[in-house]
Amino acid sequence: MARRKLLFVATEDWFFASHFLPMARAAAEMGLDVAVIARERRHRAVIEATGARLIPLEAERRSIAPLALIRQVAALKRLIAAENPDILHCIALKPIALAGLAGRLAGVQRRVYALTGLGFLGASQGVAADAARLAARLWLRQVVDGPQVRFLFENPDDPLTLGLDPADAAKVAIVGGAGVDPLILMPEPMPAMPPLRVAVVARMLWSKGVDLAVEAVALAREQGARVELTLHGAPDPSNPKAVPEATLKAWAARPGVSWAGPTRDIEGVWRRNHVCCLPSRGGEGLPRTLLEGAACGRALLTTDVPGCRSFVRDGQDGFVVPPNDATALAQALVRLAASQGKLERMGASARARLLAGYTERDVMDAVKALYRDLLARPQAELTV
Repeated sequence: MARRKLLFVATEDWFFASHFLPMARAAAEMGLDVAVIARERRHRAVIEATGARLIPLEAERRSIAPLALIRQVAALKRLIAAENPDILHCIALKPIALAGLAGRLAGVQRRVYALTGLGFLGASQGVAADAARLAARLWLRQVVDGPQVRFLFENPDDPLTLGLDPADAAKVAIVGGAGVDPLILMPEPMPAMPPLRVAVVARMLWSKGVDLAVEAVALAREQGARVELTLHGAPDPSNPKAVPEATLKAWAARPGVSWAGPTRDIEGVWRRNHVCCLPSRGGEGLPRTLLEGAACGRALLTTDVPGCRSFVRDGQDGFVVPPNDATALAQALVRLAASQGKLERMGASARARLLAGYTERDVMDAVKALYRDLLARPQAELTV
């Protein structure tokens, strides 16, 4: 008897490898035949190590030209129809919009839409942003929705933006981000103080608030706090919000700031630092960097935006400050620099928070329950 099939659609192989391998492993544990459609760069081996197959599809994320989008939908429809999956799992907004339509046209009714964050829709304000949110809501709820569609979110705020009830278990599932393995990322003793060592581990994007962290460190140092900041990450050339490399180098020339580029040594980063900082401007799902910092027992410093505020308990796991407020961020740094005992207590609390529902195993179990629920429904119930 042929195994039932799960097909993921993501933008990039590196993005899937960074955040969604636990979902592929969960499907493999269920005995499903798993494949991933994504733009291939250098991560085929790590994806296929889970037992999944990588199906390459070259598409530029930045392109929104109508003809290019139509070609992408047509290409996705061909690939999806050839695979004929029992479940189509689309990851991030653009794949949901395009592959969701392609899957519907290909006759795949069981579809999972994983909103990993609303990006521009969640972070921006103004008439253009309001119009974009309305357009996205109409497309997702009217064009690519269906009776066997489930929306998968990483925080309870994002469903509301799309007019969904986060408590509606028949339509919405919420998981603890990508999840991390707390047996691999373990707490280690903090380095000596001073200085207070702060790290931002993220893609170097304006939306991540990297510039706010740089400004806040300067303000904290002006107040006499001995604070040092290291930026770990690279610009994303396919993202219009990327911080130029020249800007990163200019920041690194400032006192107390360094840019270390991308890293795979997450344990090493948190071994050398006291505070995991992400001053996001919004549009997050549940940032993996906060989960990793928490797993390593580090205090968290972030902003009051969806995804970040749902995980970090202000004053307990770290501090949550208003977005776009470098002064408030600096004040939090000054407070953290004043007490290593506070840092250690917050770090221990952050790890306990992670263990209470945000581990890789928690995410895998939640996704398996979602897949089982969809697969348990008889084919006769499926309607276009």
